[in-house]
Amino acid sequence: MAWNEPGNNDKDPWKNKGGNNQGPPDLDDLFKDLGNKFNGLFGGKSGGGASAGGAGNNFSGIAVTLALIIALVAYLFTCVYTIKEAERGIKLRFGEYVGVVEPGLSWKWTFIENIIPVDVQTTRDIRAEGFMLTQDENVVRVEMEIQYRVINPRDYVFSVTNADNSLSDALDSALRYVVGHAKMDDVLTSGREVVRQKVREELDGIIESYNLGLLVVDVNFKDARPPEEVKEAFDDAIAAQADEERFIQEAEAYARSIEPRARGRVNRMEQEALAYKEQTVLEAEGAVARFEKILPEYQAAPDVTRQRMYLASMEKVYGNTSKVMVDVEGGNNMMYLPLDKIMHQQAAPTRIVPSSVSSVPANTGKNSSPTSNSGRNDRFNSGRN
Repeated sequence: MAWNEPGNNDKDPWKNKGGNNQGPPDLDDLFKDLGNKFNGLFGGKSGGGASAGGAGNNFSGIAVTLALIIALVAYLFTCVYTIKEAERGIKLRFGEYVGVVEPGLSWKWTFIENIIPVDVQTTRDIRAEGFMLTQDENVVRVEMEIQYRVINPRDYVFSVTNADNSLSDALDSALRYVVGHAKMDDVLTSGREVVRQKVREELDGIIESYNLGLLVVDVNFKDARPPEEVKEAFDDAIAAQADEERFIQEAEAYARSIEPRARGRVNRMEQEALAYKEQTVLEAEGAVARFEKILPEYQAAPDVTRQRMYLASMEKVYGNTSKVMVDVEGGNNMMYLPLDKIMHQQAAPTRIVPSSVSSVPANTGKNSSPTSNSGRNDRFNSGRN
């Protein structure tokens, strides 16, 4: 039988316990019933009692309900989370990897799902240092620093227990391996860049094999120095190497400065040689032209041409000497005047005006007789005596 059929029916849910009139229950009664039920769950009495006890039950029921509502709101609030722009979230459901959460506002079931944020944009740094043995069995103190960032959040979280510690151990291992295969002079002076490159290559290989999810951005060789006990000797050696490099640079600079001047002198000598060559050729051509001009005159009058050439030659010879011969009129003697000695002895030069200056021609003409030549020779010899 339905609860709303006519007749006596005790199944009416809206029937008041105190009467037969039907209608919706009162809120006080509703909260009272809920309080009685919760009291029954926690060991309290669900039956009726005194009026003071009923009021307490009503208040406790309302408090429990509000507590449940507040707990539900708080739970829903904890299910909402935010991933920053520089981060990626690793979502776990009951400890199992589900996926990667992108930046923004997201939802998760609290106590069921867990989110691990991983910073993938910040550049981090790790430093490794210590005393290390080189290939030539020397001890050096080396300090190196690397910069890295996360490129794969899942590998960074799950591949190893702690990716940062693993990277630090890998850096120390790579650095000791490279320094152990290098000489001390290379580590301290000229081979620092080579050591840095080799350390980066070795470290990249280790990271790739372990799948750390990290990317090495840069490797910086901070410092490398010998032990304090031998530091002064190594400082002297480094200073000597610096002096050697400075001397080499100075020599190269001198070579670069002297070479252009040497090339300039070579070019000048070549130009002078070419000019001398052209001058000699032109002088030879002029002599040939002059000879070709004299040749017809000589062929026309050989004696006259020969005499004129002789006089011109003697004039040129005596014009460059300080010795003068004077033919005195009315005698058979010739005077020899050493002008160089006279000018040397006197403070002021004395001008001598000879009556006549004669040049003794050579025996080139056909009409010249042996007696005339012998007479001139006798006069010249008597003048010398």
